[in-house]
Amino acid sequence: MSSKTFSTLRRGVSGFVLLAVVLGSGVLLASWKEGSAQEAAAAAASQPEPVERVELATAESREHQATTTAIGTVLALRSITLKNEASGTVVRASLKPGQIVEAGAVLVALDTSVERAELRALETQAKLAQTMAERRERLLQAGATTQDEVDQVRAQRDVAQAQTSKLRALIAKKTIRAPFRARVGLSDVHPGQYLDVGAELTTLQGVSDEVNIDFSVAQSVAAGMQLGSSVEVKTSQGQTLSAEVVAIDARVDPETRSATVRARLAGGANGPAPGASVRVLVSLGESSKAVVIPVSALRKGPDGDHAWVVAADPKGALRAHERKLEAGPVLGETVVVLSGLEPGEKIAASGSFKLRENLRVEGGDALVH
Repeated sequence: MSSKTFSTLRRGVSGFVLLAVVLGSGVLLASWKEGSAQEAAAAAASQPEPVERVELATAESREHQATTTAIGTVLALRSITLKNEASGTVVRASLKPGQIVEAGAVLVALDTSVERAELRALETQAKLAQTMAERRERLLQAGATTQDEVDQVRAQRDVAQAQTSKLRALIAKKTIRAPFRARVGLSDVHPGQYLDVGAELTTLQGVSDEVNIDFSVAQSVAAGMQLGSSVEVKTSQGQTLSAEVVAIDARVDPETRSATVRARLAGGANGPAPGASVRVLVSLGESSKAVVIPVSALRKGPDGDHAWVVAADPKGALRAHERKLEAGPVLGETVVVLSGLEPGEKIAASGSFKLRENLRVEGGDALVH
């Protein structure tokens, strides 16, 4: 055998041995990995399955009335800003903020000493003019005067009486009275103060058992409202009151596309004060059946609202499953579900933040209020 042939045979044997070594190593490595996987599976099988503790609630069916919410302002049935029609010096001021005054009560009195002196002079002139007119009329009956002279003295009498009435009206305007039963607002008027015509004295809010509430709703909502229908009013003190719609503005705001609605509230002494802000709930359409769940069961995520529905698997174990749903308005401690859940389904009411798909759960029932 030549050296060249021997060398070739030697290289072939070496390659075969190397290939056998590589294949043997691969087989050994695969066997080791399979054994490790079997050991891991066996160890995992021997470990108990994780279980999360949650409170369960049942999705319930209830009557639901769709509503829209608006912010309303409480207004007194009668409300004015009190101003004086004549100038003068204040001699009396009875403007105690918060005080309730009756109709006709004197609130501010201006000095009328000069006007009253002038009134006495005019009354004397009017009395003299009346006497002269009566005397001329008797002379006319006797034929001792003419009709023209009688007409002149009658005119003088009428002018004197008119001037007297004018001055009496001016004096009356300097005594400012409450036009109706009202609550007095803030005031900065004091005796000795000089007031020009039109000075703002105070505000008067009418006191009665009823108040108005003005609020704005979308034009589509206003179109469906009827006079005499009811709206629900919620005050800042936690009161829930019922008000009756008494007026709907015929004009729609061109910028907001909303219309103003006025409701009458029989609040009484414990009702909201004029100027207060309230929430008004307006019903939309007829009531219908809806599914409600606890607010704590609703989860929000980047893909929308969802809840964890708990159902038994074939072996009877309870497992969590994520369910997409469409949430509606919140009613106290519950939320209306418009779609995605059926009445009677069990859901995780609390502790749902720690759940994942098909996770085993256990827990007690939580009540839906």
